[in-house]
Amino acid sequence: MEQSFALEVSPSDLMHENFPFRTTLIAKLMVALGISVISASASLACNIPVFRYALERWQPDSCEMILFHHGPLGQEQQQWLAQLKAEQRVRGDDTPTSLTLSDLSSPTPRHAGLWDSIQKTAKPGTKAPYLLVRMKLGKGRIVNGWHGPLSDAVKVGIMDSPARRELAKRLLTGHSVVWLVINSGNGQNSPKDIQNVNQQARESLKTNFPWLTTNIQLPEGIGLPGSELHSEIPLLLKFTMLEIDRNDPKEAFLINLFSEIQPEAANRGEDLIIPVFGRGRALEVIPSSVLTTPLIKDLTVFLSGACSCQVKEQNPGFDLLMSVDWNTKLFGEGNAPPPVRTDRDRLNQKPELLTIPPGN
Repeated sequence: MEQSFALEVSPSDLMHENFPFRTTLIAKLMVALGISVISASASLACNIPVFRYALERWQPDSCEMILFHHGPLGQEQQQWLAQLKAEQRVRGDDTPTSLTLSDLSSPTPRHAGLWDSIQKTAKPGTKAPYLLVRMKLGKGRIVNGWHGPLSDAVKVGIMDSPARRELAKRLLTGHSVVWLVINSGNGQNSPKDIQNVNQQARESLKTNFPWLTTNIQLPEGIGLPGSELHSEIPLLLKFTMLEIDRNDPKEAFLINLFSEIQPEAANRGEDLIIPVFGRGRALEVIPSSVLTTPLIKDLTVFLSGACSCQVKEQNPGFDLLMSVDWNTKLFGEGNAPPPVRTDRDRLNQKPELLTIPPGN
């Protein structure tokens, strides 16, 4: 099975100062699709759209939280910690999140090197208890998604926030892709050209959604053996936008994460646009100056096309931390998710015995 994927580069793109970013994004997708084509020749057919395959079968990546402290925690600190643990448990056993306590008063504190490195970049006077959140950002890359006082951990929304609850609601009711827009938060204080770029990016999304819904075709063969759907969520081509104010304290964790990925664009006051699909998987963080109609269409075609490469790690993107038990929401209490199909599905099939005629 082969999937074509055309990426358009116009002369104006080549002249743009952010063209290197566009080139990097295109390279990521082309590598993923190259793997898809190779994998498709060796695996069983799968015509489920990428966004639906990711929703039903890709378990969110785990994350690691490390709490640095001195001696026993006080009552209020224990309450904050209990709330974090409660948000962890909601994710379910299939998306584990570890929480490690590192007592800096012990003779040999765990993660002492990490604590030393944090103090070099944290605000002066940083003291424990202090929480570090480490998460997977793409294949083989672990980043410090957030760190700060334990008292701020719940406020910033590490595992949960209003935007992520709305995001989960949309994905679980059949939205194909939700385009998060982190607005600049500066309004009329931004330079006029940046305001225009941000406005054009939002308008481009709004005007393209109806076209994409009408003109993109879902893969043929959905529901046939090898391409079954396992949840009752309707299979739709539906694309929506969800805006987040960059000054919203309840979304501080997400805003900080996306701004760290695109710091120059964030500092210029550009909006950051993130297409999210599956179980809260962000495909990329795109500055508003880079977002074009061809790029919107290209990414949507990719996410709506047949999932010829079922290996999650070989696809672009990274998982947002969300306090959602996806398996229960999708399949009901106690029901296991469908298995992830790989090349081994074919390799592990029973061998076909052939009768070889005797030679002359």
